[in-house]
Amino acid sequence: MARSSGFLDSLLTSPTTERYRVGISLLFLLIIWLGVGALSKDMPNSMLLMAAAVIGGYMAINIGANDVANNVGPAVGSGALSLGAAVLIAAVFEAGGALIAGGDVVSTIKGGIIDPSTLSDERAFVWLMTAALLAGALWLNLATWMGAPVSTTHSIVGGVLGAGIAAGGWGIADWAVMGKIAASWVISPVLGGALAALFLYLIKKAVLYRKDVVPAARTFVPWLVAIMAWAFGTYLMIKGVKKIVKVDFVDAALIGLLAAVIVFFAVRTMVKRMASTMENSPRGVSGLFTWPLIFAAALLSFAHGANDVANAIGPLAAINDALSSGGVVTSASIPLWVMMVGAFGLAVGLMLFGPRLIKTVGSEITELDKTRAFCVALSAALTVILASQLGLPVSSTHIAIGGVFGVGFLREYLKSNYASQLHTIMEHHDAAEQERLRPFLNDFRNASVEEMERLLQQAKKKKQVPLSKSERKRLKKIYKEEMVKRSHLTKIAAAWIITVPASAIMAAILFFTLRGLLI
Repeated sequence: MARSSGFLDSLLTSPTTERYRVGISLLFLLIIWLGVGALSKDMPNSMLLMAAAVIGGYMAINIGANDVANNVGPAVGSGALSLGAAVLIAAVFEAGGALIAGGDVVSTIKGGIIDPSTLSDERAFVWLMTAALLAGALWLNLATWMGAPVSTTHSIVGGVLGAGIAAGGWGIADWAVMGKIAASWVISPVLGGALAALFLYLIKKAVLYRKDVVPAARTFVPWLVAIMAWAFGTYLMIKGVKKIVKVDFVDAALIGLLAAVIVFFAVRTMVKRMASTMENSPRGVSGLFTWPLIFAAALLSFAHGANDVANAIGPLAAINDALSSGGVVTSASIPLWVMMVGAFGLAVGLMLFGPRLIKTVGSEITELDKTRAFCVALSAALTVILASQLGLPVSSTHIAIGGVFGVGFLREYLKSNYASQLHTIMEHHDAAEQERLRPFLNDFRNASVEEMERLLQQAKKKKQVPLSKSERKRLKKIYKEEMVKRSHLTKIAAAWIITVPASAIMAAILFFTLRGLLI
């Protein structure tokens, strides 16, 4: 099993297979072209619809390549799932979410950012939607190539805004809505990061810093996983299946509570059974979060497929309706072929090009173990629930990445704080005992945050931690180690900020180009 998993991981990431992955994606787009051509052969402007369908498939591929990494990246980075297994699970649940819960009607103007009623010509509307779709896809393609996870919703919002202004002037845009979207650039990552850091700190204090970790885990882990079950149960009801079953928040919360009760007793029984053989260390307890992380990856992928498939098929459905009816539409029915383009495009993009971003989210921003990844996944669900009730516009991508940064910065803070405690103790001892201190320093330098806490407690009891001034300065340098890669922070933040303007400018240029070619 391990050998086959390693082979699949290599197949998905090896540079030597990249040309084959590109070829498969082009074959997928060719199938869309031919399939839609056969379906629309008697329809006016069938070539335009075929082109729009290919662009919609291209957009879906890029959504799968870029956005899905946030759902499975933490599970892969923590070791709960291999890359190959994560890609297969996410592909199935993304496509399933899109086909099962993607709905049969979609809003053609994402978020109500423009008023299409000001357009009297349906051809301008078709060009607008085509330009928006292509611009959003091109920006996502570029962001994926740069290794920057960005919001696919913001990409298509920018595309619609830019093409809309090009088609109808500045007055076509709803700038109040755009202001809320801009606010989400700060709200989403801050909320996600704060919640992830808070849960990680609570887990450390309640479980990982205890002398007897296993008894603490028996008490607290069932409650933690039950909270996750409530969050995901509620999240799925208000976001994942909202187009199948419409429930208010109270009903969704009650369904989540029922799931939490069932999960609590199941996990408590499991932890009790495993306690006798569990290693009495944070590493041993971390294994308890493996299955919750796997379920979280699957459920997040399902909800993402149900919601974000609209970013690819919304404009395509609008183009299909406009060409069929000869008018401008604000909501459009979704034919089965349109939904299949979106659903299978998500799966194809994830499997062919998603691994690069999965690795970025899972291991390149900060080191994730199962406990930290659990906190990221939990914060993602809770933040979406909280934001939806407060009416705040948030991005699931920004939330997840904010959670990863949140746990990383918390680790930096804690390690720096523990170093300060050690310095205070050492100032009370004679430098002549440095040789006796050396093994302790080596252990402390290489320790994890949890191990540092225990070493500090041991040092306080034994009073054997002398350190010279030069060694104190040297020790301080050790704790300047970056547990969050600042280069990734800068790159991702910059990509987030320019997503809407970049896709808007590209969409405006594409709109004028299409209008010039097709008039």
